[in-house]
Amino acid sequence: MASRIARRERGLNVWPGYVDALATLLLSVVFLLTVFVVGQFFVSQELSGRDTMLARLNRQIADLTDLLALERSNRRGDAASLDSLRSSLAAAESARDQARAEAQAAGAQGGQAGELDRQLQAERGATRRALNQIDLLNEQLAAMRRQLAALEDALAASEQRDRESQARIADLGSRLNVALAQKVQELARYRSDFFGRLRQILGSRPDIRVVGDRFVLQSEVLFPAGSAALKPEAGPELDRIAAAVSDLARQIPADLAWVLRVDGHTDARPIASAQFPSNWALSAARAIAVVQYLAAKGIPPQHLLAGAFGEFQPLDAGTTDEAYARNRRIEMKLTER
Repeated sequence: MASRIARRERGLNVWPGYVDALATLLLSVVFLLTVFVVGQFFVSQELSGRDTMLARLNRQIADLTDLLALERSNRRGDAASLDSLRSSLAAAESARDQARAEAQAAGAQGGQAGELDRQLQAERGATRRALNQIDLLNEQLAAMRRQLAALEDALAASEQRDRESQARIADLGSRLNVALAQKVQELARYRSDFFGRLRQILGSRPDIRVVGDRFVLQSEVLFPAGSAALKPEAGPELDRIAAAVSDLARQIPADLAWVLRVDGHTDARPIASAQFPSNWALSAARAIAVVQYLAAKGIPPQHLLAGAFGEFQPLDAGTTDEAYARNRRIEMKLTER
């Protein structure tokens, strides 16, 4: 620091010589100005270096201050430790003196000391056995923990497989629904063709009509009143229906499960005879008669289904003869099995 100040003073003492030279060498003004600028640059560099050195010294002073504070704290801790050691030493000396006194007393009571020693050995043996049992229990506990971890891993794997199975089941269910929808649409197309052909075959008779997705024939077209025996004139009508169903059966794919469902319906007036104790029995007998006739005409029996509803599915809730006539009917429906 002193050398830097001395160099700066020397640098500043050069200026009188420069002034004398300026008085004598007026022609070298430009050169001197250049030298002046260069001198100023070096002076500023010296000042900047001094500030940097001063900041470094301040940091070193702060570090030394922190170290001094730490050393003082350590010294206080050492003093406290020394006091504690002194107290411990005093307590140890007191305990030693007490132990000597007890040893002297024990020497007078050797028999009692021997008995106490044997009891102490027995307690030590019991303690060792207890420690051995504790070690065994710890080993068993560790084994149980390993088994529990293995079970948790197996459970996690099972849950993962279950989630994967559920995902596959959902995927299969969606695919099955799509396939069923396709089959239903395909069957609906054949049902539409079936109804169209029956309309062409049977014409626009008032006693044969289409209601929703069913082809409805009035019972009087096929059966006498209160009977399940087909009329002779019902044969041609059923033959036309059988022909239409046979043509359609050859067109429907073999993997499409379908049936021609024949349902029997009666009116609400009760019937009580030896042959038909209820309207349900009459409607079932009429549906079976139609199914048997169609099977005899070559319709595969596995594609025929007979149903009976009695008076419980009326088309007309009225009590007039016209309403009763509308409710006495045979319905045919092409549907999935």
